[in-house]
Amino acid sequence: MGRYTIEEFIRQTAQDESARDYFQLENDRMLEVNLDSMVWMKAGAMVAYVGQIKFTREGLLEQGIGSLLKRSVTGEGAKLTKAEGRGRLYLADSGKTIKILRLEQESIFVNGSDLLALEPTVKWEIKMMRKLAAVVSGGFFNVKLNGSGLVAITTHFEPITLLVKPGVPVRTDPNATIAWSGNLTPAFKTDVSLKSFFGRGSGESIQMEFDGDGFVVVQPYEEISLQHAVGGERAEGPVAIAGDLSGFWQDAQRSSHLTNLVECQRGVERLSEQLSVARSFVGRMRAYQSFHLGFVVGTQ
Repeated sequence: MGRYTIEEFIRQTAQDESARDYFQLENDRMLEVNLDSMVWMKAGAMVAYVGQIKFTREGLLEQGIGSLLKRSVTGEGAKLTKAEGRGRLYLADSGKTIKILRLEQESIFVNGSDLLALEPTVKWEIKMMRKLAAVVSGGFFNVKLNGSGLVAITTHFEPITLLVKPGVPVRTDPNATIAWSGNLTPAFKTDVSLKSFFGRGSGESIQMEFDGDGFVVVQPYEEISLQHAVGGERAEGPVAIAGDLSGFWQDAQRSSHLTNLVECQRGVERLSEQLSVARSFVGRMRAYQSFHLGFVVGTQ
């Protein structure tokens, strides 16, 4: 048989027919899920499937209104789809490298945009990083995973895991930080000068600091978050919250958690109030940035 034939190509790239595990890697950028009930997956990550599988966007109140508000503010990342049925499901995310983790009554924080899939036995919650420096750097929220089961995360290229020991803190660039152990709570260090303030706000001026006993996963790539909308770089995230209300209304009408149209309307009204609070919060952050910039200029 000659080289570069179609038969050779098929033989080299054909899927692995042996369904050994619930999650298994076809290659380092393609995840196969041998589905027999349900799996949570990142919205838009499906590239192919074989079998009878139904895809349902996460319901309006699947994780509560508070969680929905957080997803609205982030504008990205933690939007999940429920895949149900039986078959083989193939997932990928922009050619990023995929790593599979097995949690055994453990917890881990993952950057929302780097969470690809998780078993339904793993509990998840969107957590806000409350330090003001996290807001300036664009890091509003991450996802906390806990319990037992398989989790698939993605990274740009091959990641490295740094061990954290008490008294020996590890500092990382927020835009390169993928995940960290659930017992660690990052602090934020700033080194903002006039030049760095007008720059892209990279990890050289704002760092995450981890101290304790655990680990931090970083990638050799600075991933600019859509959450930078707070700084006005992109018209997404908090800036676009009001425009998303029509979509939330449609979700509420379809949601199995709301029994009739009246309840649907009340749910959207409550959500609208929460979004008003979020917009006010963003306004205060912008005012703080303007004040801080004036302070920096005055001290140069």
